[in-house]
Formats: sequence, C-alpha cells, structure tokens
Amino acid sequence: MGNKKCEGCSQRKACQDSLTSWAFFLVGIIATIALRVIVVVEEIDPAYGRVAWYVGVIGFILFFVYKFRLLRESAAIIKKSGLRRKIAQEKELSRGDYVLLGELVCAQDNWKERMNFFIIFLLSGLALLFAIYLDFFD
Repeated sequence: MGNKKCEGCSQRKACQDSLTSWAFFLVGIIATIALRVIVVVEEIDPAYGRVAWYVGVIGFILFFVYKFRLLRESAAIIKKSGLRRKIAQEKELSRGDYVLLGELVCAQDNWKERMNFFIIFLLSGLALLFAIYLDFFD
C-alpha cells in the first residue's frame, strides 16, 4: 500500500495509497454514480431517486471535506516554509525548499485523482445523453 519514497514526505497524505485515500476515492465514485443515476431510478420509483440524491450529496460532502483537509494541510506547509514569498521575490531557495517543491509536484501526479475526474466526466456525459433521450426521444 505505502510507498517507500513517501516516507517523510510532507504530501504523503495527498498521494499515498493508504486505506483512507482508497476509502474516500470509493466514496467519491459512489457519490458520482448516485447523482448520475437519479433520472434513471426515478423512472422506476421516485423514492429511489431521493435515496440516490441523498447518497450522492452526503458522499460528496464527505469526499470534499477530505479533499479540503488535504488542501488546507498543504497550504499550511507552504505558508510555514515561506515558499510563496521566496518565489515571488525570486530569492534563492534552500535544499529544503527544493524538496518541498518536489513533494508538491509529486502530489499532483495522482492516479486516483485523475481517475476520479475521468469517471465524473464520463458518467456526467452518459447521464446527460440518457436524460436527453428520455426527454426528447422516448
């Protein structure tokens, strides 16, 4: 699960394949699916549509609270290091500053995050096409 190169990394929580990151990845996927199937399941029974809406909205709340915490932690590390100010003033960076920059760049290369966006995009497109079909061609 963990990665040896992530030990001691300030961005470890953002990109490490921990059980927590996988759990929130799945929460995000389930929420995405739930919100995209509302139109379909309402055709079966309106109560299913309400359940899908609640699952989707609660799932997104949990997912985005998790993502917000990761972003806030990264922002605190950047602020504490003074990195933004150093870059803006074109000051010389220390070895630690370069390590932090490397960690921040590494955290952006996150497979689960890219997959999550792809699934949101794909399911949104399919839901849109299906809704158009139901509204105009059924």
